[in-house]
Amino acid sequence: MSTLQKTVTQKNLTPQQVVAELNKYIVGQDDAKRSVSIALRNRWRRMNADEDIRDEILPNNILLIGPTGVGKTEIARRLAKLAEAPFIKVEASKFTEVGYVGRDVESMIRDLTDISINMVKTEMRDRVEEEAREIVEERILDILIPPVKKNQSDNSSPGFDANSNDQNFNPQSASDQELNERTRKKFRDKLRNGELDEREIEIEVKKSGRSPMMQVFGPQGGMEEMGINLQDMLGNLGGQKKTKRKVTIEEAREILLEEEAEKLIDHESAVQEGLERVQKQGIIFIDEIDKVAESSNNSKGGGGGGPDVSRQGVQRDMLPIVEGSNVSTKHGMVKTDHMLFIGSGAFHVSKPSDLIPELQGRFPIRVELNSLTEQDFFDILTQPKNALTKQYQAMLKSEGVDIEFTENALREVASIAAQVNDRVENIGARRLHTILSSLLDELLFAVPDDINSGDITIDKDYVNKQLDDLVKDKDLSQYIL
Repeated sequence: MSTLQKTVTQKNLTPQQVVAELNKYIVGQDDAKRSVSIALRNRWRRMNADEDIRDEILPNNILLIGPTGVGKTEIARRLAKLAEAPFIKVEASKFTEVGYVGRDVESMIRDLTDISINMVKTEMRDRVEEEAREIVEERILDILIPPVKKNQSDNSSPGFDANSNDQNFNPQSASDQELNERTRKKFRDKLRNGELDEREIEIEVKKSGRSPMMQVFGPQGGMEEMGINLQDMLGNLGGQKKTKRKVTIEEAREILLEEEAEKLIDHESAVQEGLERVQKQGIIFIDEIDKVAESSNNSKGGGGGGPDVSRQGVQRDMLPIVEGSNVSTKHGMVKTDHMLFIGSGAFHVSKPSDLIPELQGRFPIRVELNSLTEQDFFDILTQPKNALTKQYQAMLKSEGVDIEFTENALREVASIAAQVNDRVENIGARRLHTILSSLLDELLFAVPDDINSGDITIDKDYVNKQLDDLVKDKDLSQYIL
């Protein structure tokens, strides 16, 4: 518990700090940001509460309701990144109930557990990287300048003879040793300065061929993707096969660093810490949860078709996991009691009340996200750290071309996005991707052949010239924008 509590304490962001961080990437949706920030802080509060009641405090799961492209997924993803917590996004519509062929809902817990353990192993590799680099340096030096063997002359005779040529050997051996050390020191300096990076050497590496994986049938007959590794089952019979490869020293350093770091980390404690982290900090974002809700309109007809049975079944299978249960994984049992579940859906056809009552009760916090306005589109193009305009500027900067967008140009793009969303289909901020792609298509094709340097300004006239025909032609905008 101590290792985990250190991690949680280091990321004890207050709700207002979380919102401030989310504001750097997500425009608007203040209610949703507020709810997730409180949920994140409540985890820290639980971990620091009295031990007598700590296990009784359960997370308040959140249901985000809103049309596509308004930031539901981005909020959850950024939240997990802020908390440095194991995070997985799943789509409810991809699951089938137990008994049908396909992925069962427990697979999301198994996948999240793998993610958590890999996170811990990555952190452990970072901690041992310096030590691994020193070992790798010595291994490369051993290939370039093999060390002098102290007893190399003794190999010729089966025993030790004090009266042989011992008087001649010792000084020679000492001088060889000294010369070898001086040469290694020079090469070590060159190695650290990168002077030998392009030189080729031959190294022994583990064969990269993956061991065959095996699927297992669960007790109900459903296919469980447990991913059992046959090599683990057979206990590495015959040892790890190695092969020789000729690579540059720069490549060898990376290959050997991975190998040595892998040897230095404690895999058993990584698994234990990963299991503890996934149980206490795991965040599961269940997208398209509205797709497994049976619409009240459909139920009036009385025709319970196959898909409806499957939807109800997925909800029933999801219920114990969201409520809190034990799930079997290849690393051991995982408890889901303190995981945070964030459900998400547009709920155009169905309503949250169409979910089975027990599952509704497990998402007590409901937040409705607003549709994006023209002003929101303009803010999305200008404010976030990863705004689309900044991404295109960075890409073209790599070719030596600087592009600037005038305010009027961006307002025109925002206006077009709002118009097309109203007229065709409201896909939220994703509309900006298609519009900017069409707007800059000609420019992106011309660089670097026709334009290889210089400053380019994108103004309102350029926007109208590139997009006017598309916007006016309703048929074209339906398919292109």
